[in-house]
Amino acid sequence: MNTVLANAARADIDPRAILHEVFGYEQFRGPQQAVVEQVCAGGDALVLMPTGGGKSLCYQIPAIVRQRAGHGTTIVVSPLIALMHDQVGALHEAGVDAAFLNSTLSGDEAAQVERRMLRGEITLVYVAPERVTTPRFLAQLEALRERGLLSLFAIDEAHCVSQWGHDFRPEYRALTVLHERFAEVPRIALTATADALTREDILERLQLQQARAFVSSFDRPNIRYTIIEKKDPTSQLLRFIQGEHAGDAGVVYCQSRKRVEEIAQTLADQGINALPYHAGLDARLRQKHQDRFLREEGVVMVATIAFGMGIDKPDVRFVAHLDMPKNIEAYYQETGRAGRDGLPANAWMAYGLQDVVNQRRMIDESPAGEEFKQVQRGKLDALLGLAEAIDCRRVRLLKYFGETYAPAGPADAAAAGDTLRVPRLRCGNCDNCLSPAEVWDGTDAARKLLSTIYRVQQASGITFGAGHIMDIVRGKKTEKVAQHGHAELSTFGIGAEFSEQQLRGVLRQLIAINAVQVDTESFNTLALTEASRAVLKGEVPVQLRVSTTQPADRSRRRSGGSGSRGTAAKAPVELDTSAQRRYEALREWRAEVAKSHNLPAYVIFHDATLAAIAQRAPESLDDLQGISGIGARKLEAYGEDVLRVVAP
Repeated sequence: MNTVLANAARADIDPRAILHEVFGYEQFRGPQQAVVEQVCAGGDALVLMPTGGGKSLCYQIPAIVRQRAGHGTTIVVSPLIALMHDQVGALHEAGVDAAFLNSTLSGDEAAQVERRMLRGEITLVYVAPERVTTPRFLAQLEALRERGLLSLFAIDEAHCVSQWGHDFRPEYRALTVLHERFAEVPRIALTATADALTREDILERLQLQQARAFVSSFDRPNIRYTIIEKKDPTSQLLRFIQGEHAGDAGVVYCQSRKRVEEIAQTLADQGINALPYHAGLDARLRQKHQDRFLREEGVVMVATIAFGMGIDKPDVRFVAHLDMPKNIEAYYQETGRAGRDGLPANAWMAYGLQDVVNQRRMIDESPAGEEFKQVQRGKLDALLGLAEAIDCRRVRLLKYFGETYAPAGPADAAAAGDTLRVPRLRCGNCDNCLSPAEVWDGTDAARKLLSTIYRVQQASGITFGAGHIMDIVRGKKTEKVAQHGHAELSTFGIGAEFSEQQLRGVLRQLIAINAVQVDTESFNTLALTEASRAVLKGEVPVQLRVSTTQPADRSRRRSGGSGSRGTAAKAPVELDTSAQRRYEALREWRAEVAKSHNLPAYVIFHDATLAAIAQRAPESLDDLQGISGIGARKLEAYGEDVLRVVAP
């Protein structure tokens, strides 16, 4: 038997008992138990588990088991100071000795943590990747190992090590030193998002080729995916929030800092509790806004991608994108910040032709090598395919990560009428399944657009932008058309039957498949490419969804979500009047406790735990036993207060 497991057995250390005693849960979820057993036994592991799937327990429980078995401290590599603070705070609430080493500590405070770490007294120590690879910290790790007190390395957000990932951080590459210098110490790498290419890169860069891989389902069935075409996106966003998420916590992602501030101000002017967040803000103001988002109810954070990784707030009810992300991994990671508590949540995105142009430009102008650019173009194409999809979005999303979706019901067909009927699987919780998309054959329109681009360049010797090309195709006699004599072209008016919206959809597809090149140095003018030929010959069909800017099915609106919200907090389960009063009283008590501890409210108890307490109406500490989320330490610390709050 493995030494750690043998010691654990002699000490009666059962991971399932720790799950219940420390964290207050009755059973493991998904592959958690298998991961815990692998790491407790001293094996390496790569864990891919969606946001909200319980990744932290996969290393926290082995850390406790191994520490109780005499193997000392677990080192957790974490990229964000805010995340370290909240995770350590949550462990303290559960009665686990944990600490962090980062720039927020004074010299004396850091020295005290280091002394306790070197004595093997702390179960988990959270550090940034930059600190791990410094000569000073490596020397401390050597000292720990010599004393037999270096238990485990946990590398969180492991996708940061991969150049193919959506959040590459060069400092993660240096973590190979952990294998090179401490090969006998088990390692667990964890991430919520990684396609096959990124997984391979993680294994190679961290030298985890012999690690056992645990890949959970990427499906988040509680998240409803909705993607619409941009048309006055600010108004579209306002309708979405006011109509479906009034009073809810949410995140709105924008591409630029300027846009972040504009949208945050617009939402605030409409009475929405919105805050901006981007790297250009003063660090103290950013921290203040993040703390408010985590600790207050119903805050909407408008942000660039600088915000989000490692945010553990469970009750984010929506994530909205006003600009298209750069790939599906980024989209999945960002939308996954909604509904971590498993309750219904929305992922909403508005996209348009300019999004595609901007993302292609950023790739093309990148100083990276051509191989990297080709991979990124492929990833962008996959995201555009998801946006333009006429079939189930969940099926496509999961397929991208190598997972086959198993539908609850039989195959269905797309909308009827004169549109194409496309067999498909249904998830029942995306816009395409709830309101089947109408489809049209855009091949003819694509050929007419390409022919016009060719004729214009042939006649004028220069290239023109999308608006001018579409005017020619539709036969619009603008001043610019007259100035250049383009009304005389054989393709003038050749596509008069197509709307501008339809042609924009066709252009998005042509740009995505590289059949049209956008010259960003010449005012976003359009030119043909080698791939244009196949489309012109009709060898590449172009199938498109009928343009829509609002979901047709309004039954998706949540009850109580329209207009101004009452002051009563909505519980995650149905409660009778008395239980609802208890639930609200518990939330008020929790807010006071969280404020006094300088922690987010969910670190004290999740909403689901409060709802279960309110429903049970406990009269004794024994009545609180077995409620999910109440471990031994929390029962001891808060049990009497909870009974007082819910007493009749």
